[in-house]
Amino acid sequence: MFPSPYDNRWSKTMMGYGPEDSHFVIELTYNYNVHEYVLGNDFRGISVKNKKALDNAKAQGWPVEEVGQGRSVLTAPGGYKYFVHDEEPASGKDPVQGVTLASSDLKRSIQYWNELLGLKIFSQNDSSVTLGFAEDQAKLTLEKIDSPVDHATAYGRVAFSVPEAELSPIDVLIKEHNQTILTPLVTLPTPGKADVTVIILADPDGHEICFVGDEAFRQLSQVDPESDAMVDRYIQKDEERSKSS
Repeated sequence: MFPSPYDNRWSKTMMGYGPEDSHFVIELTYNYNVHEYVLGNDFRGISVKNKKALDNAKAQGWPVEEVGQGRSVLTAPGGYKYFVHDEEPASGKDPVQGVTLASSDLKRSIQYWNELLGLKIFSQNDSSVTLGFAEDQAKLTLEKIDSPVDHATAYGRVAFSVPEAELSPIDVLIKEHNQTILTPLVTLPTPGKADVTVIILADPDGHEICFVGDEAFRQLSQVDPESDAMVDRYIQKDEERSKSS
C-alpha cells in the first residue's frame, strides 16, 4: 500500500504475519531511481499487537516512543508510523489490527465508506471512526484532521479482495453516485497465472482504494517459500549497483 508511481525499474514485496488469505499484508514498492519520498498527512499509521516487536526494537536500539495505554510508536524508514501494543493477539489472530488514514470531513468519509461502500461501523467518536467488513479482520480508522488531506509523493493505496461478481455492481454504484474511478473495471492478464479483475477508486479525500476479484487473487497471492532469499539477493544486488554508480 505504499508509494507509486512505477517509473523506470521497480520491485514489489508483500509482507505480513501470514498468508494474504487470512492476514493484512503490506505491499512495499521500491522504485530504483527514486531516492526520497515526501510524506503528506494522509497516512496516520498501522496498529499492531506484537510484544516481541517492541522487545526487538529495544534490543536493536531502535527509537521507541511510549504514548501510554500500553502503546508505543515505532517509526519505519521513510517516516511511516506503527502503533505497537505491548501485548500479543489472541491465538491464531493476525497481529495487525488496522490502518489509520486522515479525513478532512468525517461525516463525508462515513457516507462514502459506510453508506456507499458498505463497511460496517465498529466504533465512532467526534474525532474518528473505525470501520471494516468483518469483526475478525483488520479495521480501517478514519481520523479527522483540521486541514486538507495532503498525499504528497509518499501516498499509498488500500486494497480489498471481494467476490469477482461484486466488482461490476461496485462499478455501477460508484458511477451512479458520481464518485471518482481512477482505474475503470479491467481484467489484467498475468501470463502463466490467473487473470485478475480490478477497479481502483478514490474517496472524497483522494485515498486510493483497490477492489480485486478474490477468486483469481487467491491464486496469485500464495506464499512463495523462496521469497525471503529472493529479497535478500535483490537487496544485495541493489547495494552493489548503488556503490558502482
